[in-house]
Amino acid sequence: MRQIAVIGSSQATEEEYSIAYKLGKEFAKLGLVVVCGGRTGVMEAVCKGAKEEGGLTVGILPSYDGHEANSYVDIKINTGLSWNRNPLVVASGDMVVAIGGNYGTLSEIAYALILGKYVIGYKTHKVEGIELIDSVEEIVKRVRNFFEGNS
Repeated sequence: MRQIAVIGSSQATEEEYSIAYKLGKEFAKLGLVVVCGGRTGVMEAVCKGAKEEGGLTVGILPSYDGHEANSYVDIKINTGLSWNRNPLVVASGDMVVAIGGNYGTLSEIAYALILGKYVIGYKTHKVEGIELIDSVEEIVKRVRNFFEGNS
């Protein structure tokens, strides 16, 4: 099963929410399982988009009971780890897409790079090792190429 980790703020801007939603739809069309932190904002948007296209979504949640999961998460993984779940989110994806975000997203980017993951960023932290891309179409193209072995 091919999995893509999507990371970003739980308090997304309208633009970030829209981009994440569109990417969720496209990732589902590519047959990718969407893995995220399972909460609101970017995480909710990417799950919503994926679900609307029949995709499978996984939320790696901070609590022991999963009460904070958005309604578009199919598989809830309750960790009880709070922010310490961040490396689990990025480790669960074959690659990572970061959309906006704050310090939690920055930590996830760092963990992804430590793990040698390919990381694409949309209006996120400018960190050496990630590829910043500013359009849904180009992100989808790069993701498709990655999973087809042409990255």
